[in-house]
Amino acid sequence: MKLHESGENYLEVMLILSKERGYIRSVDIANKLSFSKPSVSRAVSILKKAGYIVVDDDGLITLTESGKLIAEKIYDKHCFLIKCFKFLGVPDKIAEEDACRIEHVISQETYEKLRKHFEQLC
Repeated sequence: MKLHESGENYLEVMLILSKERGYIRSVDIANKLSFSKPSVSRAVSILKKAGYIVVDDDGLITLTESGKLIAEKIYDKHCFLIKCFKFLGVPDKIAEEDACRIEHVISQETYEKLRKHFEQLC
């Protein structure tokens, strides 16, 4: 199943929450993204059906191996792009916003070339 930008955002936030808190709950996702609980519930259902997450009887969410892999890939791009933009002098807020958009559309090939180039600079 091809994951859309919104699905990638959900998985990325789930990864961040699991690192910050050690657990993931729908209400925390809703708060972090400023989304309604019904919107998060729908996304959780879709991600669960696709096999990216598991939800236990208490409502706690766990990323599956495939979900975690996607989330880590997106989060890595996110962090790297912010670092690049800040290096170029882009203000923090703009660097964050731009990274959030670009991380979903940049090709893997372009990302790897950009990363290699910046690693040689820094």
